[in-house]
Amino acid sequence: MFYKTLFFLLLSSSILIAQTDSGKANNSKFTQVTNNIYMYQSKGGNIGVVIGKDAIFMIDDQFADNIEDVVKDIKRISKNPIKFLVNTHMHGDHTGGNTYLAKKGVTIFSQENTRTGLEKMMRNRREEIRKTNSKNGKIEVTKPPKITLPQITFKEDLTFYFDNETIIIKHIPNAHTDGDVIVYFPKSNVIHTGDILFNKMYPNIDIKNGGSVEGVITALKDITMLANDDTKIIPGHGDLASLQDVKNSMYMLTFIYKRVMMYYRQNKSLEEIQAMNLTQKYDEKYTWEFIDGKKMVNIVYEDIKKQLGEVDTRTIEQRLQDKLKEAQKAKKKGN
Repeated sequence: MFYKTLFFLLLSSSILIAQTDSGKANNSKFTQVTNNIYMYQSKGGNIGVVIGKDAIFMIDDQFADNIEDVVKDIKRISKNPIKFLVNTHMHGDHTGGNTYLAKKGVTIFSQENTRTGLEKMMRNRREEIRKTNSKNGKIEVTKPPKITLPQITFKEDLTFYFDNETIIIKHIPNAHTDGDVIVYFPKSNVIHTGDILFNKMYPNIDIKNGGSVEGVITALKDITMLANDDTKIIPGHGDLASLQDVKNSMYMLTFIYKRVMMYYRQNKSLEEIQAMNLTQKYDEKYTWEFIDGKKMVNIVYEDIKKQLGEVDTRTIEQRLQDKLKEAQKAKKKGN
């Protein structure tokens, strides 16, 4: 019993250094969340791993080029086969391993918009390749990397009974994308948020694929209603989170959204708002490799522009002149 307990203590936050096929070191990390739930971190989005008596339930699967390493690492904590996989949304750092796992007999689930988004992504990629080949005078058709689509989809929520765990998979509309889900383990008091939560990082919000800033804020609020101070929260990116971490992200995003909205309604341009340095008090904590304060303001601005339309940068005098011209044109047509 002592050695089993010691093993789990050592594994609860262990870093694994493996070699990829290219010979490069692949740093990965397991964090033991409960007795049978783990968070796996490597080069893509955070993976949830649930160890059952005879099988493994998995949440997201990172990239195609590292999925074999992911599976090898999981085998270090359990020899059980991976049987079920949930894609929390459509992005490649969460779905890239689908094809490899499907060939191993894994059943893949997702919200229906995620499957639709993956289909659209493959069509767009084929069209990009066709145009590139045509431009370069190539006749042969280059096939894009294939993404295996989820075999089972659902519209709103799905309840999954896995050994002694009741797993509630809940659709969160128009947040990070239009097909996001959170995965809730009420008995274990664990939530996997997908990319709705970037813990202590500015969030990436995919406006083009149905995401919205208000949707993320609402989703974070929903998570705070499910969670309590003891809830363990696996974010899409970043380290294991607490209820307070979720609240902090919600407060940060709400603050930025309200300020950008206020200045947008005053017809300020993106550059003018970025120059105001609205995110200054958050930059040190939330800036990361891909998104700093200016980029965060850009994401919020583009979302608001999609809602309200282009900013009218004309002066009052220019607007009056334009109205006068429109009135004169209308008068001529009437004559």
